[in-house]
Amino acid sequence: MSTLVEEAIRANLAPEGKLTAKDFQSDQDVRWCPGCGDYSILAQTQRIMPDLGIPRHTMVFVSGIGCSSRFPYYMNMYGIHGIHGRATAIASGLKMARPDLSVWVVTGDGDGLSIGGNHLIHLLRRNLDIKVLLFNNQIYGLTKGQYSPTSETGKITKSTPYGSIDYPFNPASLALGSSATFVARTMDRDPKHMQTVLKRAAGHQGTSFVEIYQNCNVFNDGAFFPFTEKDSKEDNVVFLEHGKPLIFGKEKDKGIRLNGFTPEVVSLKDGKYSADDLLVHNEHDTTLSFILADMTYKPNLPRPIGIFLALTRPCYEREMQHQIQAAKEKRGDGDMKKLLNSGETWVIN
Repeated sequence: MSTLVEEAIRANLAPEGKLTAKDFQSDQDVRWCPGCGDYSILAQTQRIMPDLGIPRHTMVFVSGIGCSSRFPYYMNMYGIHGIHGRATAIASGLKMARPDLSVWVVTGDGDGLSIGGNHLIHLLRRNLDIKVLLFNNQIYGLTKGQYSPTSETGKITKSTPYGSIDYPFNPASLALGSSATFVARTMDRDPKHMQTVLKRAAGHQGTSFVEIYQNCNVFNDGAFFPFTEKDSKEDNVVFLEHGKPLIFGKEKDKGIRLNGFTPEVVSLKDGKYSADDLLVHNEHDTTLSFILADMTYKPNLPRPIGIFLALTRPCYEREMQHQIQAAKEKRGDGDMKKLLNSGETWVIN
């Protein structure tokens, strides 16, 4: 990119003074269905941006196809609306070419876990410094209500009129199994929690994977209400906080303890168990993160929400840059013309 172009972009995107959430709002009309959970995710993302201290001309949002993939249009910064399932591939190439950029991927449970699943797992294992926000509404919303890779077994939709016979993906377990270094889950109806998780994801050095429960009020309304609504949330959700025991319930009278490697709910009312007997969350413990993620679809267990895992591991793009620099120091900058005409070449008359 030319210096003149970059200077023009800076002048347009970086006004003097402290930025606010409004500075990250584009001039495009937001076109999601009224009541869609995407509005909340957009608002929380825009609210945390000023606190990150990252110039807008060095930020890029990349998306694939789906309702969530309109996201880049609504952020006042660089954006790429890619093709179905390929946002992670585009973002990977961008980050390797420009490791100085802050690259974010916005995808959905269909876009990211179906056609884009293979790209996603390799991004996670490589650990490029990219932030992945996966909106999970357990349905294909853009194409009007077919079942998705996270739809529950028995789900009746236009494409499964007799009920889905698939077993759903657990996005957190999938990310952990792909050797992700940061895995978290939050909800569209808990703005403060979402802001906290997004800030942590932004500050993580490596691939951050954040699953966001997002209500599709048109094609899958209420899918997460047991975990998001005021009257049911406290008895059905356990929030993961590093160094703290897993306590939940409206009266904070229930907890999670390990029976061997199996989590179970115990009562703190009768004096048999206390907080000292409970499982204490450690976001640096890989084994524990798998146990917690596996609670997701287990009956009689609360749904874990928060940061499952946060590890430190070298970033792919930095290791690649070191490798390139070492090769240059040893062999020089190289000559493309010489390379193309070297080795087994021949002339056809």
